[in-house]
Amino acid sequence: MGNTAFVHQNASLLSVEMTLPTVTVTSDEIDEMLTPARKRLRLPKGVLQRVAGVYERRWWQDTEDGWRHGVVNAAERAMANAGITRNQVGLLINASVSRPYLEPAVSTAIHHSLGMPTSCMNFDITNACLGFVNAMTMAAGMIDAGQIQYALIVGAEDVEEVQRGTIDRLNSKSATRADFNNQFASLTLGSGAAAAVLGPTDKHPEGHRLKLTQARAGTQHHELCVANMQDMRTDSTGLLENGIALIMDAWKDANEAGLDFRSIEHVIPHQVSMVYTRNFSKITGVGMERIPVSFPDWGNIAAEAVPMTLANHQKDIARGERVLLLGVGSGLNTAFMEVEW
Repeated sequence: MGNTAFVHQNASLLSVEMTLPTVTVTSDEIDEMLTPARKRLRLPKGVLQRVAGVYERRWWQDTEDGWRHGVVNAAERAMANAGITRNQVGLLINASVSRPYLEPAVSTAIHHSLGMPTSCMNFDITNACLGFVNAMTMAAGMIDAGQIQYALIVGAEDVEEVQRGTIDRLNSKSATRADFNNQFASLTLGSGAAAAVLGPTDKHPEGHRLKLTQARAGTQHHELCVANMQDMRTDSTGLLENGIALIMDAWKDANEAGLDFRSIEHVIPHQVSMVYTRNFSKITGVGMERIPVSFPDWGNIAAEAVPMTLANHQKDIARGERVLLLGVGSGLNTAFMEVEW
């Protein structure tokens, strides 16, 4: 059936910023928290480092710190660096996986905390770890259509609750090795916040032009990773194998259409693990030197992994170079967005 393809006409990325939480939690500390489970199940230390390549992750000082201060701080810096005011923003999208409640939309609290105007439409987009890239694609379409001038995409992940809950369950006497394997992926997660401003290219020649988006669905795999706000269970092997296969199907179709993704100077994939990243590099032919990684220090920051890695790496991108933002979310869905820096 091929890919879904969007060509962006007049939308640019004007700024992207991040907020990194202040509490560092090492994988050695997670090992210590899991001492009862490791002893009972005879699990070795250092599995998170050896298998996933995650050495530490961040937690917020408190929940308020992440949902209000973290994302608001990133959003305010993004608007300032884009040279716009909040009154010019016509759309605010929250694209986080984490959410402190089911209703109302998380965007409403962020909209209020930022003091956005009543004319600024706001809502959430949730599509697992692909949400931020999806939100950028939707906002670019609305800018191209002339419906809005500027969009603010935001998100914050807060994983402390799910990780503490996972540790408690694994330390219980009823937990098995199968439980550890199914819940291993949740221990690789990290917290963080990101914000990006999109605007019209013709009014912002200094911006970074959004060229196109290629997307593909593989929803026959929607049960490989299932989570709620307390628990996440993942078939890690199945998710890796089928996720890479879906990415490669989309990659192949895009390159056969003449897009030549292999020569792109900077490829920023979703930040899962070293196994995933090296497999992606080997299969696509994109050298590791062109793939910035953040997961060893920050863990997998869900929907914010791609924008936070881009924000951290942007100083190393030269004007005119091509950047590929590669999102993938459990479900499975993937999307590639090409940006001309």
